[in-house]
Amino acid sequence: MRTLGVWFMILTFGMALYATPAFADLEDDVDQAYTIINRFQELPEKGIPQGILKDARGLAILTVIKAGFVFSGRGGKGIVIARTSHGWSGPSAIGTGGAGFGLQIGAEVTEFVLVLNTDAAVKAFAQDANVSLGGDVSVAAGPIGRNLEAGVMPVAAVYTYSRSQGLFAGLSLEGTVIGVRSDANAEYYGHPVSANNILTGKVQPPPKAAKLRQLLAKY
Repeated sequence: MRTLGVWFMILTFGMALYATPAFADLEDDVDQAYTIINRFQELPEKGIPQGILKDARGLAILTVIKAGFVFSGRGGKGIVIARTSHGWSGPSAIGTGGAGFGLQIGAEVTEFVLVLNTDAAVKAFAQDANVSLGGDVSVAAGPIGRNLEAGVMPVAAVYTYSRSQGLFAGLSLEGTVIGVRSDANAEYYGHPVSANNILTGKVQPPPKAAKLRQLLAKY
């Protein structure tokens, strides 16, 4: 019965995370994405290689919380943004969640940057449906090192990078499912809008996304 009680609390935690108004606040996620990119690139000699960022077709940036005791629950949110012929698109809201079994005790916050290496990867995130990493698109832990040369053919459609408790690493997220947060997009842009129209540049990026777009314009 105690195990069932813990399991119920984990599920309640995950459901509450998605239901709260804060989860729909895309403006906070855009500001957090700006902070995460800066944090990743401040790590000496261990940041995301410049060549990888320059060749990227898009980026997905998330903060994920994992918590539990024996049973574990995971929930996260963030944004995806794509490179267009007119610069970087506006941000589209995404989220992920799930449950598992393990020896995790307490909570852990991890920041992720997913580099979308191909147009097909961007298209997968542009659909108003869930994206399964390793299923819909191939995924691999990204190479690390500022001096990695540009123009190297990627080994996967998506490269993943993580930062947790100050530690930076390439980390595979195979099996993770990421979905579009349509309500958050509608609130942010002031009307219902599809992820496809956002990421293809058909929707004008709002001024409040300018700081993030200017940062990414360096790459």
